[in-house]
Amino acid sequence: MSSVTYHISNLLEKMTSADKDFRFMATNDLMLELQKDSIKLDEDSERKVVSMLLRLLEDKNGEVQNLAVKCLAPLVSKVKEPQVEIMVDTLCSNMLSDKEQLRDISSMGLKTVIAELPLSTTGVSLTIGVCKKITSQLIVAMGKQEDVSIQLEALDILSDMLGRLSGALVSFHGSLLSSLLPQLTSSRMAVRKRSILALGHLVPSCSPALFSQLTEHLMTELAKALPTSLSRTYIQCLATISRQGGHRVGEHLEKLIPMVVKLTSVEDDELREYCFQAFEAFIRRCPKEMSPHISTVTQLCLKFMTYDPNYNYDNAEEDDDSMDIEDGFGEESDDEYSDDDDMSWKVRRSSIKCLEALIHTRRDMLLSFYSSLCPGLLARFKEREENVRADVFSAFSTLLRQTRVGSSHVGLISEHGAAREEEPSVAMLKKQVPVIVKALHKQLKDKSVKSRQGCFSVLTELAHTVPGALEEHIPALIPGIVFSLTDKSTSSTMRIDALSFFHVLLLSHPPQAFQPHMQVLLPPVVACIEDSFYKITSEALLVTQQLVKVMRPLDQTTAGGFNPKPFIKEVFSSTLKRLKATDIDQEVKERAITCMGHMVCHLSDHLGAELKVVLSIFLERLKNEITRLTTVRTITLITASPLKIDLSSILPESLSVLGSFLRKNQRALKLGTLACLTALVTHQASSIKPAALEPVLSELPPLVDESDMHVSQLSITLLTCMAKACPSSLAKISSSVLPGILKLVHSPLLQGGALAAILDFLQALVLSKTSNLGYSQLLKSLMGPFHSTQCLADIHRQSYHSVARCVAALCSICPKETPGTVSSFIQEVRPFIPSTHTNVSKNNLPNPTVKLSSRKTETASSALGSMAVGSLNDYLPFILKEISSQPKRQYLLLHSLKEVISACSASSLSAHLESIWALLFQNCQCPEEGTRNLVAECLGKLTLVNPDQLLPRLKQQLKGARSTVVTAVKFTIIDHPAPIDTLLRDCIGDFLSTLQDQDINVRRVALVMFNSAAHNKPSLIRGLLPKVLPHLYQETQIRKDLIREVEMGPFKHTVDDGLDMRKAALSGLDVLQFLDHVEDGLKDHYDIRMLTFLMLTRLASLCPAAVLQRIDQLVEPLKATCTAKVKSGLVKQEYEKHEELRRSAMRAVAALLAVPEVERSPSMSEFANMIRSNADMTSIYQSVQGGDGAGLGPAEGMDLS
Repeated sequence: MSSVTYHISNLLEKMTSADKDFRFMATNDLMLELQKDSIKLDEDSERKVVSMLLRLLEDKNGEVQNLAVKCLAPLVSKVKEPQVEIMVDTLCSNMLSDKEQLRDISSMGLKTVIAELPLSTTGVSLTIGVCKKITSQLIVAMGKQEDVSIQLEALDILSDMLGRLSGALVSFHGSLLSSLLPQLTSSRMAVRKRSILALGHLVPSCSPALFSQLTEHLMTELAKALPTSLSRTYIQCLATISRQGGHRVGEHLEKLIPMVVKLTSVEDDELREYCFQAFEAFIRRCPKEMSPHISTVTQLCLKFMTYDPNYNYDNAEEDDDSMDIEDGFGEESDDEYSDDDDMSWKVRRSSIKCLEALIHTRRDMLLSFYSSLCPGLLARFKEREENVRADVFSAFSTLLRQTRVGSSHVGLISEHGAAREEEPSVAMLKKQVPVIVKALHKQLKDKSVKSRQGCFSVLTELAHTVPGALEEHIPALIPGIVFSLTDKSTSSTMRIDALSFFHVLLLSHPPQAFQPHMQVLLPPVVACIEDSFYKITSEALLVTQQLVKVMRPLDQTTAGGFNPKPFIKEVFSSTLKRLKATDIDQEVKERAITCMGHMVCHLSDHLGAELKVVLSIFLERLKNEITRLTTVRTITLITASPLKIDLSSILPESLSVLGSFLRKNQRALKLGTLACLTALVTHQASSIKPAALEPVLSELPPLVDESDMHVSQLSITLLTCMAKACPSSLAKISSSVLPGILKLVHSPLLQGGALAAILDFLQALVLSKTSNLGYSQLLKSLMGPFHSTQCLADIHRQSYHSVARCVAALCSICPKETPGTVSSFIQEVRPFIPSTHTNVSKNNLPNPTVKLSSRKTETASSALGSMAVGSLNDYLPFILKEISSQPKRQYLLLHSLKEVISACSASSLSAHLESIWALLFQNCQCPEEGTRNLVAECLGKLTLVNPDQLLPRLKQQLKGARSTVVTAVKFTIIDHPAPIDTLLRDCIGDFLSTLQDQDINVRRVALVMFNSAAHNKPSLIRGLLPKVLPHLYQETQIRKDLIREVEMGPFKHTVDDGLDMRKAALSGLDVLQFLDHVEDGLKDHYDIRMLTFLMLTRLASLCPAAVLQRIDQLVEPLKATCTAKVKSGLVKQEYEKHEELRRSAMRAVAALLAVPEVERSPSMSEFANMIRSNADMTSIYQSVQGGDGAGLGPAEGMDLS
């Protein structure tokens, strides 16, 4: 006998003891043994353990019984199927027992077993077998009409089982439905409610036929003249299956809606509540199918949200003023109407929740909501019932959030008021702001904490949505804020909410709005800094930080005559106390540092001797690993202050500590440190000795590397500042950091900000006159690799461009050296130019097509264009003449012309507009597509020069060169505001009419232009969508007449001429977030599928409700792609394409699994289990998720972690 078997036998023997403590301890030890993964039971031990535990379920001691139930959980996975079936049989039999205690404990046991049944494919046979046994006995138990408690337990267990294992019970779905439907007419409400819950769990995985049967049954019953209580049950059931069954209810809505509408007229408050809950479920689950009924439901909601037969609001409004005075008696006025039998508040609450669902799901109707719903919701701010009032605030906050999502406002406020086109919904909201404030400001002093939290929630959303809109109402809001911060009965949560709103208010409004109220605002905030609860202290410090900016705004020339001196001492002392404390929460430490940093930055000239104390504390915090990053950022802020703060007392030691941070692995710390050092060198140069910078310089070489371009850029920017402010400190860089910078110049990854930083550095280095680092030495170092035959082979194409920019930067800073450099370059290129072209003049230009590579001809054409920009009257006529007379050089010369149009100002080009325009239209129907596209780009850029004159002329040309004209319009749509936008909005419809053109190429370029507008200026096409979308959808279809076979020797190759069209159409759909026609794209060509997978990923986050409606149709093609096998004999490129397609599909799957409530889809649940059980798919999933596969499955609901 093994040691495990012997130990188990001993425990089983003790379980038979007469002493309850022996039995308890033995059962507890058994549970601990069973929880070990290593334990293996033989067949005899399994049988004995199961038998003993089932026996202990009938033990006289309740604690032993509970432990026996807990043992069942690990036991399910440790014993074989026959033993699990014995457990289930016994538990089911005990459930029908006459003993109530045994029934309860057996019910708990069954739930425990169900919760532990395996979901994976390996244990599916056990799960199905056990479920069949339980189900058949539960159906019998449900029929026990004489004992309601047995029915309730059976329904409870059935709900648990259907909720977790519905897929394993497919064969029982029909009989379960037949057993559950009669329970809806039970005389006991508890039985009805649990039956509805079980039906809700059955719905997601039942067959369409069974779902229709259930829905038809409910409709048939509702059509009858039923007692009110039964109508309530059926409507409740309808709402539940709609929530669980999702889009499947959609096809029955035409019949269901009139029935539910009719029932709202029945004088029964609970029935009305359930009707509105059903409407809410329909709106959330079937937004598209509900569209025809939105008006009806909205009218009903608006009618019943004011339904309060027991209260006269008119009298309440008249008494408002007196209620304000009699503050102590405010609570009793509500009690008169708090009748326990009054259920009308439930009707109001459910109708408001229904409106919230409507606002949440139909952002397209936002404008109409402001005229239809907004006034009604504002009127309900006076709602007497606290819970209902909270829902009114929630619904209005949702309206504000939807407005913010749809508006062009990003972030909180713009101080400069950028000229942005205001969204109509935002304009309508602005008109309502006075009404909103009037309705809320009195409630900010309400005794009800929940009401005040609702008010702050609405006001916070309003400040986010329309920044600056509350400026004139701030005097009305301040008493409410102060009340919530000072009221002794106020909870911590309430204070945090008040501080949070105050912070948003300060961020989104100008300082002048708060300065007159500082005397009232500051004391309660300072008191909150002293609060014992760390979260309140943390929020208060955040608010104080903004109040410091209000006291003395540094970004304005005048402070409006406001004197901050009276308030400084109070704020400073409480913040300093928190700054000095070391035994406080991490969040408070960091915010105290930041807050004090702002105080020093804005008010240092008022701090006197205290400034050195603060700086020394900052130095201590800089050395502390926990607070160092926050301190680095704070020192950066202080250094850049316009008050020119003297940091000499901490500067030498700070530089040494900051230098050590550059070798740390924490990237955020590196970036912050580089920014801090740059600020110190720039603003504190006079206090820095060259020797103090040596620790910093020694750490820079490893940071200048192409592996992290951003860190490299900041490092080089720091060196530039050193070259300007402390040139003597760079004496040794030629042997340390300079070689790394020169190596970076030749990197193929160098561009943008990093390249600009290097150019600035080289110029600063030359101007610093550092020995051995002059113009000639740097030029030689840059050009060296090009003169070495060994290095030349390794030089990347991008290096030529980068080095050219560096040389140009050096030449521009040293004009005396430029002629000699240019002469030497001419000597180098002379051997490659024919002798007849050695003079560079407008009459004798080198022919860029002679004996030169394509790279050099492109460079030559760009150079010619750049030369022409410098001398337009000399070179532009020549270029235009050459374009007309030299067809072979036309493409390259058009490149030169494009350079000219792009670089020249409108005024300098005005004299040449007509000649350029005429020439371009002479060549717009060139047989070469590349030339046509270049002509179109030139036309588009030229139109931007004078849109008023040229856009109408471009529109007239639609009768001729349609393809070129439409492509030209694409180049007029740029990603920032331009004068052409208003003109283009009026006539873009004419250009988009080419989507109906007979020529496939014209339609293709029209789709590309439409896609460009959708990406860069969606407002241009928003009003045209109803006309344009049908044509867009049409182009997503595969057309057989555009597919042809091409013979390539012995092989036949299929060519799809419509492929580019579908790609362009689907690219447009991606931006407009439409699900229609996406399903076809999931089964199309490789390129189309890649686009569709990207689209699906985006759709899952943008409109999850719509995706959830079609989840079953979307899963199959995704599954087919993810499980597709690679054909043998594929070349490497084809194999890589196949793998990338699978990865792209898996990204879409990951996005779908993140959609809320996706676990209710059986097909998605099954696919998630398949991924989990397949090693290959799991590895792909983990790689697209970024490592550990976290989130495999919808939240925790699918038990896939």
